[in-house]
Amino acid sequence: MSRKMVAVEEAFAEWRKDPTYQDAYNALDGEFALAAALIEARSEADISQEEIARRMQTSQPAIARLEGGHGNPSLKTLRRYAEATGTRLRIIFEPLSAALPTEGS
Repeated sequence: MSRKMVAVEEAFAEWRKDPTYQDAYNALDGEFALAAALIEARSEADISQEEIARRMQTSQPAIARLEGGHGNPSLKTLRRYAEATGTRLRIIFEPLSAALPTEGS
């Protein structure tokens, strides 16, 4: 692991001690999870943003924004992304206690 990576992890560990940071991070948890799921689906399909864009008949920058967590994609857009990656869209609801980070994680 590079020294730069260690420094970033140490910074995040320190920030997580701040309740204001924790509140802001938790407020964005859904956006982070969605962005990570989109990127994972594309990665597993082993295709580029350009290919996703072609399959969805949109632009590569639109896919980059979607994967970057910008905006509020519609269910229709998420279904089209799933189809373009050869995946199935699933939406689940989980208890809040399961979604909150635990101490030390």
